[in-house]
Amino acid sequence: MRILVCNDDGYFSPGIAALAEAMRGFGEVTVVAPEADRSGASNSLTLDRPLYVRQASSGFYYVNGTPTDCVHVAVTGFLDHRPDLVVSGINNGQNVAEDTLYSGTVAAAMEGFLLGIPSVAFSLADRGFAHLDTAVHVVQRIVSGFMRKPFAQARLLNVNIPGVALGDLSGMTVCRLGRRHVSQPVVRVASPRGESMFWVGAPGGIRDAGPGTDFFALANRQVAITPLRVDLADGDGLSPVTEWLEDLR
Repeated sequence: MRILVCNDDGYFSPGIAALAEAMRGFGEVTVVAPEADRSGASNSLTLDRPLYVRQASSGFYYVNGTPTDCVHVAVTGFLDHRPDLVVSGINNGQNVAEDTLYSGTVAAAMEGFLLGIPSVAFSLADRGFAHLDTAVHVVQRIVSGFMRKPFAQARLLNVNIPGVALGDLSGMTVCRLGRRHVSQPVVRVASPRGESMFWVGAPGGIRDAGPGTDFFALANRQVAITPLRVDLADGDGLSPVTEWLEDLR
């Protein structure tokens, strides 16, 4: 099996080093990751400048672009083979609820999925990489399960792992995304020259953390596995918008 490893924290992150090492027992591993932390980059592609692929002393390749750039460049031109699996992470912090829309970790996996490759995003819920060994254990279990019984078609999975000791895990569960309240307002500060500068505000608080959500799973020390889809079309909106359009004619 040929495995492409990416992330959004950068090629120097302890998380991607642990993920790459965890994958070596499953096949040929190639790491292509951003040269800097690109958390929150979502699915952005760099179209206004050229991209370069360079190799670090670790053997990892790094790109002066986004996580999506990394996977896109790797699969469509840089590699001389097509990966059988794309894995992203292990992220420094959870990617749950609406976070998945902004996450570069999820975006890297999503790009692999859009290119027709089974892809998984892995995140360790608590920042700081405590209990990284727990995350590695979960990663290996999920990938070994994929190899033993692959899906009939390519899937995109978002996996969040509680930051607890391995013996304190309460299993794995398939769940839906929770919901957050609206994000906090931006923070305005003055620059040394008196100009206004803005910092994006913190994520909104939890609005839906009921049973069956990723929030609920993590709170109960369960690994949260959420299948994601890319189709943004609002099926429920087709009829109302059709009626609205007819009224305009």
